[in-house]
Amino acid sequence: MEFKKYIRSKRLPILGMGLLIVAALFFIRYTTNDSVGLNLPNQARDLFTISISVILESLPFIVLGVLLSIAVQVWLPEDFIIKRLPKNPILRRMTISFLGMLLPVCECGNVPLARGLIVKGLTVPDSLTFLLAAPILNPITIITTQQAFGGDMTVLVARLLGGFLIANIIGMIFSRYPSNKSMLSDSFQAICEQPDPHNHTHKKHMKRSAKILLQELNAIMPALFIGAFIAGAVQLLGPRELLSILGADPILSILAMMLLAFIVSICSNVDAFFALAFKNTFTTGAIVSFLTFGPMIDIKMLALMRTTYRPAVIAQVVALAALMSLVLGLVVNYAF
Repeated sequence: MEFKKYIRSKRLPILGMGLLIVAALFFIRYTTNDSVGLNLPNQARDLFTISISVILESLPFIVLGVLLSIAVQVWLPEDFIIKRLPKNPILRRMTISFLGMLLPVCECGNVPLARGLIVKGLTVPDSLTFLLAAPILNPITIITTQQAFGGDMTVLVARLLGGFLIANIIGMIFSRYPSNKSMLSDSFQAICEQPDPHNHTHKKHMKRSAKILLQELNAIMPALFIGAFIAGAVQLLGPRELLSILGADPILSILAMMLLAFIVSICSNVDAFFALAFKNTFTTGAIVSFLTFGPMIDIKMLALMRTTYRPAVIAQVVALAALMSLVLGLVVNYAF
């Protein structure tokens, strides 16, 4: 009965509306082809194209992340993951950093997965460590980075070490917060406080899985649509010529590439090939900062994180990740 009530609630129409918006974007983009005859300004076409590409790139990983979140919350035994983590907070966060090796989801899918881990008992600082490290420390990202920069191990090693250190330092800083609840959004707190049903029959599991699927998609998908549209608009209007001019400066090049990473919102599984195009115009440190900061913080990621964490927490994470990514790029530029 509870699941049926959820289906009839106002949340499902909101999700359906979001899916209709995506379908409308596809329709508009298709009908603006010259062969069809409906013409829109070139900038409008580009906006639809970029927004759709961001959604298509992110959607499979978000769905995978939601499914993994359901597996963690419903199908795994109680505290299966939590009990196997070290008790020491520092060692636990270091171990959590490598969960991406077992769960190779890009940053988009890691948000619903982190939500599921929090529901199961993971602390908020631990979830932030996972959220920031997993997109970089996973086999797909490692392979694509090595393939793109095969002749320059500096980029790969600096990206992996930098991602690991930044995620763990941020996790350690937020472990000083007095309360987990003070870092979570009100809507997600309500989800965490829902009682866990003790009747673990297969039928109950299926109903709860369906409920969580709708619940997570309702929370994540609108954020993805909004984030993709904003990312497309900023990419379209961004000062690309200025970024190229700044490429040779050891400090400004890092800031420019970090800004570019924030704007383009490209998936961590393929961002190395995007960055490769700037290898001859930007410093190595700038490339490393792009590959480190981008998977942690970008436009669509901010929208997705807002479904789980309070704005003040997100602002602090952004500031810390940006500062440490800048320092990482400077170390690479001046030491290698």
